[in-house]
Amino acid sequence: MPKLLDSLKKQTYTDFEMIVADHHSSDATKSIAKAAGCRIVEGGLPAQGRATGAKVAAGELFFFVDADCVLRDDYLERALAEIKKRKLDCAGGSISALDGNILDRFYFSFFNGWVRLMQHITPHAAGCSVFCSKEHYDKIGGFNRTIKLYEEHDFVRRAAKMGKFGILSSVRIATSVRRFVAEGRLKTGIKLMISALYRIFFGEIKEDTFEYHYDYKK
Repeated sequence: MPKLLDSLKKQTYTDFEMIVADHHSSDATKSIAKAAGCRIVEGGLPAQGRATGAKVAAGELFFFVDADCVLRDDYLERALAEIKKRKLDCAGGSISALDGNILDRFYFSFFNGWVRLMQHITPHAAGCSVFCSKEHYDKIGGFNRTIKLYEEHDFVRRAAKMGKFGILSSVRIATSVRRFVAEGRLKTGIKLMISALYRIFFGEIKEDTFEYHYDYKK
C-alpha cells in the first residue's frame, strides 16, 4: 500500500479523498494510511470493502483501486478527461505487471485485449481499476456483497445495462503479480479460467468454491 499512496500523492489531479477499507490488519496498514491522510473504514471481501468506502465517500465520482497498484503521476487527470469526453457512467482500465516476467506480461496483455473486445458485449473489468459516478453507483445498487469472486465483473455488467460503460484507452495501471508468484502461475491461471467458465454456466460465485484467498482476516 505505501507505493500506491505515494503514487496518489504525486497525482497532477489533486481534488480527491482517499478511503482505505481495512479488515483487522495486523501490520502497519492503519498507521500508514492515517499518516497519508486517509479515512479508514471496515473492510473484508473486496465487495464489502468497496461498498463501505463508497457509502462514506463525499465525491461525485468513485475510483476503486487495490492496495498493490501504482499509478502514473497523470493517471487520474487523463482518466477523468477521457471519462468526461466519452460521457461514461462507469469505466474500467487496462492493467500491466508491476513486477514479474514475460508470462505475466502476456497474461495481462491477453486480459486487456479481451475486456476491450468484449466491453460492449459482455462487460468485464479489472477490480483494481474501476471508475463509477456516485449517481450511477446508487442507481445500480452498488457492489453485490454476497459475491466471493469476480464482484467487479458483476458490477460493471449491471452498470453497462443501465448506463454507458467503456474501457479507458488513455491509462494503464500497474499491479503486483504477487498472487501468481505465491500460488504458482499455472495453478492461478487455471483457477481463474475455470472460475470464469463457472460464472458463464452457473452464475455468480457466492461460495468459496475456488479457494481464492484474500489478504484479510475473517
